[in-house]
Amino acid sequence: MAEQIIIPAGGDKPNQDVFSETLQRLAATDKNIIAVTSDSRGSGKLVPFGKSFPKQIVEVGIAEQNLVGVAAGLASCDKKVFAVSPACFLTARALEQIKNDICYSDNSATVVGISAGVSYGALGSTHHSLHDFAVLRAINNIIIVAPADNFETVKATELAAESKHPVYLRFGKRVMPSLKEDNSDGFEFGKGRVITEGSDVAIIANGETVYPAVKAAEKLKANGIAATVVSMHTIKPLDTELLMKLAATCKAIVTVEEHSVYGGLGEACASYLLQHGYAKPFKIMGIPDEYTITGPQLDIFKHYGISEEGIADEVTKLLR
Repeated sequence: MAEQIIIPAGGDKPNQDVFSETLQRLAATDKNIIAVTSDSRGSGKLVPFGKSFPKQIVEVGIAEQNLVGVAAGLASCDKKVFAVSPACFLTARALEQIKNDICYSDNSATVVGISAGVSYGALGSTHHSLHDFAVLRAINNIIIVAPADNFETVKATELAAESKHPVYLRFGKRVMPSLKEDNSDGFEFGKGRVITEGSDVAIIANGETVYPAVKAAEKLKANGIAATVVSMHTIKPLDTELLMKLAATCKAIVTVEEHSVYGGLGEACASYLLQHGYAKPFKIMGIPDEYTITGPQLDIFKHYGISEEGIADEVTKLLR
């Protein structure tokens, strides 16, 4: 059985739904907001957007390369474009168009990868996006963001609409609990959010792995281990100032992500820290270099240790 994530009262939603709602709010007062989809109107939660703003949505069919090309063209005409498609197809089939048409040309389009990571768990490895951070990190001139809760999703969507440069937003399908009651610390691209504070270990996560990290911190606290949990929502540019602060104050660092252990958040953090003299225990938690087991997302998480128990166990072993 999968670990059951307990959702606090208050009606938190999947980030994909919050993204769509935020886009509708922005489009109501800005006719330059344009959604472009590749047969993803339903899965991208854009049906209400299409009904409310039929002149502000473009459907290209199952044609991700065309999706990105159209988005880049509209962005070059000063439209605020959101190109929406499943992350697994968008960042593989249309990688060349993302590189050349959007990033090289510096068109301010937002590429939106939905149902990311192993959200399509039961559909198998063909539908998993465990490579997108890695391939996009290697492309110059794109901001890469994986919001963790509804607050971060609203703010990331608003900032993407204002951005003068390319942005990649990554969303999963699961209902996401609020990470903090007080969000007065705000949200900026390139600035991680500290969720809990402790000096024994820093757990750095993003997207849908932040909540299991928070639950793991609670479990560790009961065993006398104080953990700082960070939502490192922006992988590029990385918040290196916060990273160095964590390296200086904590005894060990663990990164957690819904991505291959190659080329994602963990390797971004490790690369920076190693080149700046870090020499303490460090562990990257993610999907190993294999085609995953098939099953619901939380079953896959648990299988690979991306769970309250799995993260707590890795931290405990690292601190021995």
